[in-house]
Amino acid sequence: MRRGGGGGRGSGNYTNPCLTLHQPWASLLVYGIKRIEGRSWTAPIRGRLWIHAASKVPEEDTIKAMEDFYREIYAVNGITDIKFPEHYPVSRLLGCVEVVGCVRCDELASWEAVPEGVRLEGQTNFCWLCEQPKKLLVPFEMRGYQGVYNLEKKIFEAAVRGLVSVEGPMPVKFPFPDPQDPFSLKPGSISEGFSENKASGVEKSESLSVAIAGARAAATQHGQPDSKSLEEDKMPRSYSCGRYDEESLVPSHIEQHNPIQYQESSSRSQICEDLIRIPGASTKGFC
Repeated sequence: MRRGGGGGRGSGNYTNPCLTLHQPWASLLVYGIKRIEGRSWTAPIRGRLWIHAASKVPEEDTIKAMEDFYREIYAVNGITDIKFPEHYPVSRLLGCVEVVGCVRCDELASWEAVPEGVRLEGQTNFCWLCEQPKKLLVPFEMRGYQGVYNLEKKIFEAAVRGLVSVEGPMPVKFPFPDPQDPFSLKPGSISEGFSENKASGVEKSESLSVAIAGARAAATQHGQPDSKSLEEDKMPRSYSCGRYDEESLVPSHIEQHNPIQYQESSSRSQICEDLIRIPGASTKGFC
């Protein structure tokens, strides 16, 4: 296992893996509203993934587009009461989710074992399947890196004490092909028996189609190509549901040096103040 914290995507072995996303995608994931994290590369981990919000303040139009998108896809399953986050904080560690698998977009769209709304969330080459969201009682400031990176040990030790479980509007349990193998949900693992032309059976209403288009446009504004381009498999960079990822096509086993930081490092005093407000958190080493 890789030791220590900080520093970009590593060898593929992680101690406390973390991923930086733009808002509002980051909070939607931690609040259990977003159940699929889209990438142009397969998930290098299984288990807990910490979620960090980048420094870019989301525009109101972007928030509205994504909230409208989730209202529409939940409505497909009869869910109309969705409590969205009141705030979308930036430059903060927000919480975590459990990554239980990763499948291709076309597999997710045809997967009848999961609710229709979940299938509609898949808008990228690869879909990371997320369960068991937890949020921090007090999100605290920190810096982020490119790709999946190790959370700094001291931050992890403080954050893990401040987690509370979140009940999303419609939690989903993704069925494993092999219940004994935590990596059995991988690209190609559920496609057996799917016909080549089989697609999602969800009929898209006009409002749903508009919401999907709005979500794609919102992601494009953050530097991602329109997700429709995945049909042509010509994506030069990652449409990552709210995060620009320049190394998206680099295999996870290749060590990345000089990681891009999505926001400037927070001050020690700010971290100290945040840790003090987390029950049971130790400020040793910060204050």
